[in-house]
Amino acid sequence: MASAAVLAGTVSEMTESAPATQPKGNDQQTIYGTEVQYASYPSLVDRSVFITGGADGIGSGLVEQFALQGAKVGFADRQTDKAASTIERCVASNPRHTPEFYDVDLQDIEALRAALTQAEASLGEIEVLVNNAASDDRHTWQEMTVDYWNDRLNTNLRHYFFAIQAVAPGMIRSGGGSIINIGSSSYMMQEDFFPGYAIAKSGVEGITRTMARTLGVDNVRVNTVLPGWVATERQLSKWWSPEGEEGTLRDQALKRRIYPPEFAQMVLFLAADDGGACTAQEFLVDGGRR
Repeated sequence: MASAAVLAGTVSEMTESAPATQPKGNDQQTIYGTEVQYASYPSLVDRSVFITGGADGIGSGLVEQFALQGAKVGFADRQTDKAASTIERCVASNPRHTPEFYDVDLQDIEALRAALTQAEASLGEIEVLVNNAASDDRHTWQEMTVDYWNDRLNTNLRHYFFAIQAVAPGMIRSGGGSIINIGSSSYMMQEDFFPGYAIAKSGVEGITRTMARTLGVDNVRVNTVLPGWVATERQLSKWWSPEGEEGTLRDQALKRRIYPPEFAQMVLFLAADDGGACTAQEFLVDGGRR
């Protein structure tokens, strides 16, 4: 069986030295040049959370926000340097638990299963799963090959199901859990610059609604949270253009950028007991674009 490598070296040293403190989810944070104060969720303290694609972008924001809540966080990615930076930012906030990173190629389902097994041994049975990892590389329908089609589905959809399959038995044993699938509003907006990505992301809602019905009898909730255009480092460095942002802001009701920490607040709510009556739903965090 494939194994997952856990980030070592300086990060493990930080993990050993980081003192336990009270969660800081309601501390002030600066978003879009304004100080904001977010909710703290007592039910997230010491809760075991696993996030795929947590090294950068929206995923990194999720890791940081769950850590601020006092949760025990494990996250999987391939980008070890960015994972280390994410953990460093978390450690700077003096979290109750330092996040643990698992170096995993999520197209390798056996490696994903191994990482989840290791995370459960370290963090306890996973109570919250956030399926987030994805790739929105641009491409056209004309240049699509069978191999690239399979790559887009395997990168953006397949691992969602198999991560659920791996953690659901533990959630059932524990009396419940929360699974949050990160979708995309791109297929709703009929965006045409990444058909393989958009089609795969449309399938996330099928996973959510099917598994919500399947697992609901065991008090396991499954929801989708769909971002609009979120101003991550990747989006700003690879895809941003003045014309593109002008069009986005024209379509949005809120005439400003959306940032990862504020997107994360919907995910935190669904992961906490506060979202306990929500399942089989999709929640848009897009500034009122759709």
